[in-house]
Amino acid sequence: ILLLNRFQVLMTAITDVRNHAFYKKSKSGTFVKVVREHYLRDDIPCGSLACDKCLSRQTLDAVPLRFSTIIDKPYYVMLDTNVILANIDVIEDALFTNVIILQTVLNEVRHRSIPIFKRLRDLIDQKRRFFVFVNEFCDKTYSDRVKGETPNDYSDRLIRISAEYYNNHLKKVHTILLSDDVDNRKRAESLGVKAFSLKDFVSHIESNSELLDKISSNASKRSNLRLKLTYPEHLPLSKLKIGLKTGKYMQGTYQASRYNFLEGHVFVEDKQLYIQGRDSINRAMQDDLVVVEMLPEDEWIVPATEIKEDETKDIDDTPQLDDDEEAAVPVKKKKKKNAAPSCKVVGIIKRNWRQYCGILEKTTLKGGVNHLFKPADSRFPKIRIETRQYDVLLGCRIVVAIDSWPRDSKYPLGHYVRNLGKVGDKDTENEVLLLEHDVPHQPFSDKVLACLPKVPWSISAEERAKRLDLTDVDICSIDPPGCTDIDDALHCREIGDGMYEVGVHIADVSHFIRPNTAIDEEAAKRGTTVYLTDNRIDMVPALLSSNLCSLRGGEERLAFSVLWQIDSDANIKQTHFSKSVIRSRRAFTYFEAQLLIDDSSAQDNIAKSLRVLNGLAKKLKSRRLDQGALLLASPEIRFHIDSETNDPIEVQTKELMDTNSLVEEFMLLANISTAKKTYEHFSECACLRRHPAPPPSNFEVLIKAARSKGIEIDATSAKKLAESFEGVAELGNAKLDILLRILATRCMMQAVYFASGFIPEADFVHYGLATPIYTHFTSPIRRYADIIVHRLLAVAIEADSSYPALLDPKHTQTLCNNINFRHKMAQYAQRASVHLHTELYFRTRVEDCTGHVLYVRRNGLVLLILKYGLEGIMYLPKDTDFDEDEPSQTVKGHKFTIFDELTVQVSVDRTDEQHPKVQIHLVRPVIEGFSVPPLDADYEPTHPEKKAVVKKRKSNSKSPAPGKKTK
Repeated sequence: ILLLNRFQVLMTAITDVRNHAFYKKSKSGTFVKVVREHYLRDDIPCGSLACDKCLSRQTLDAVPLRFSTIIDKPYYVMLDTNVILANIDVIEDALFTNVIILQTVLNEVRHRSIPIFKRLRDLIDQKRRFFVFVNEFCDKTYSDRVKGETPNDYSDRLIRISAEYYNNHLKKVHTILLSDDVDNRKRAESLGVKAFSLKDFVSHIESNSELLDKISSNASKRSNLRLKLTYPEHLPLSKLKIGLKTGKYMQGTYQASRYNFLEGHVFVEDKQLYIQGRDSINRAMQDDLVVVEMLPEDEWIVPATEIKEDETKDIDDTPQLDDDEEAAVPVKKKKKKNAAPSCKVVGIIKRNWRQYCGILEKTTLKGGVNHLFKPADSRFPKIRIETRQYDVLLGCRIVVAIDSWPRDSKYPLGHYVRNLGKVGDKDTENEVLLLEHDVPHQPFSDKVLACLPKVPWSISAEERAKRLDLTDVDICSIDPPGCTDIDDALHCREIGDGMYEVGVHIADVSHFIRPNTAIDEEAAKRGTTVYLTDNRIDMVPALLSSNLCSLRGGEERLAFSVLWQIDSDANIKQTHFSKSVIRSRRAFTYFEAQLLIDDSSAQDNIAKSLRVLNGLAKKLKSRRLDQGALLLASPEIRFHIDSETNDPIEVQTKELMDTNSLVEEFMLLANISTAKKTYEHFSECACLRRHPAPPPSNFEVLIKAARSKGIEIDATSAKKLAESFEGVAELGNAKLDILLRILATRCMMQAVYFASGFIPEADFVHYGLATPIYTHFTSPIRRYADIIVHRLLAVAIEADSSYPALLDPKHTQTLCNNINFRHKMAQYAQRASVHLHTELYFRTRVEDCTGHVLYVRRNGLVLLILKYGLEGIMYLPKDTDFDEDEPSQTVKGHKFTIFDELTVQVSVDRTDEQHPKVQIHLVRPVIEGFSVPPLDADYEPTHPEKKAVVKKRKSNSKSPAPGKKTK
């Protein structure tokens, strides 16, 4: 009866029904007429507290604050679509309140830009007094589309009708329309609606410099600039489609070179095509989806062998003028020897623009508003912006967004977004690296935190009854020192007849993170936990990551267990999966566990089980290597941080022990076992991980480098490559072995997650691990992919119920795509954090170190300093003899080749305070006029800053000062 009464009330509010008919093409090719009813109502609320007629959903203030003095009466602000799309950075400012967002505008924003739609939706959710008026269902603001009216004109007319309605409906408060469309404003004025451009509106806000800087650039405003440079015109989409269909053009993602800003490449069907020069790059930027055309073979270019991190700054390279490319960067014609397949960009299908962090370039022009912004990532071009805050922003890290890149502008046009802080400040630089790598790091929302269990928390009797009770088993965890998010633990016990029960127990995060909840959506969005040198950006709130899900010693926890029956030769006889309750006996570090294994006097159950596990792990590893698994390398270091200043005071290379391998082998075994089980039950939607085999061209650098040292590398298969490395190890040159493995790591493709239904089974293979199927199951606290796998496995063993999205391959693949991106960005952010702390470490130090040549370039050597995991460039003098084929560099009779060991001096060059760089100088071999003296007792540097640094270094030991604590 209540439902019927409610229905009757709703029906009485309907004043009109419109029928909209259209034809839709079916899968069979026939056209079907579709008729949809559009209901109009007379009870749609206006949302204003100043209204005594509409009493529901009152969001807008009765007397709104006049934050702009453009009119002298109280007003609400109504925005058109283009103002939001072009200026969301302005709208997000806290000054903007009492804003009306029309349903028409909201739908159009969602259709044209999902990222901006999400930002707009967040503003509505943040109680900023943004009200959504459902104008298309209000009988007083809806209008049918007029014949011949364009969709854009129709939307603009609906916006004007709504603005007129608000002004008639509310007598005490005006409604003003913000639109950058001149014609739209004129038509609004004819209806009695006050309409202004966003710039005019913001100009009447007190202290408006920052907001004015945020307003989107307009290419038409550049008519007063002296334009010289013209890029080739991008072809229209229709021509690009025809060219792609006929094979004249090809499509790929543009990747800019890290060593030469005027060079990049695209991969087309696993084939690398080079692009060089401004005209050929044609305004493409990193990660843009581009269409390219092959160049004739006689126009193929030689990949650059010169390091070019930045343009030579010319006197004409000012924000006001576009200088000629030839004046700024002379392009030398290359000989056709070693020419590579080359192409040029003819069109851009999809821009991948984002917000960029960087600095303003210094200028000698006083009082101007046009300035050049230099991104922190050298792969991106400078950006021209307008700002009235030059004196304030100089020396600061700022964020800039790109608006457009016209043909007649050497640089893209953008606008200022916000100031992050002073260059060199550690917190500022950390914020930069998080933003640059698109790492979500905002605090968890109230909606997310509301999904957490109440504390104190304990395992209920009902939950305990559903699970395997393993609290009496001697289980322990082994992790790095200081680890608080412990998501895996192990055990081993004899079960007779020479057999062992081995268990891997993983935190049951999926018990706390249920599907389709706010915390699930947030974890899926973040994708992974990001580990920085001095911070951790969690995927899930700390109550779960460091407490309820962490398998801490002595506390009962929910787990997902994989149990094997294994014989003494590490052959698996039986595998069992179960949800469980465990109580870890102890949380070991790798070092502590190794000490216990090596201590023969320790004969307790944990010590015995660790020794058995260690023996089994060695057999498992040996079997993997026999099958062709690769042991690659990458330099890993750990910083000791001063607890008071948070600055790095010591660097230590991470040391690997048997216990590292012990944990790794059983985690790999658990992942492989889980992959087989989930794929067996869900052949279309299993979440798996594959590592594609690299194309042969990837190994050319490695093969060439090894050959220069008289070593032949066979990279035709993973097994052959592994055998080649075994041969290198037998030579007894440990450093050469490590360097070759580091170089091989860089030849590899990125391992990726995927839904099993989208890839042929033959392509499931994991190249590096030499296994036909693989997934991730063992780290659900820090990887969302593992949560998906846990849910699939729980359904497979009937420990949990399914839901539609879990069994939808398209949904799984969409999640995998985001996880792959987040995982890649997390890796880059972690490397950037190490680089930042290395730079901070050397700000107060000058040290002589051993470096090895990784790459030989025309104007420098790329060196790897293993002690600090630091890769840097040692620039060479101009009068050198460069042999591109070997490759080698000869400087005053001394020859440098790949893998040569050098003694170098490492310091930080702070000549440019805005952009300090780690610089490397040669110490040995001694080359007159080029190498620098070693830092011995008799040497004092002449540069004042370095003199102070070296003096401090000599007077203080590396250990912390008395009273200082390290963490």
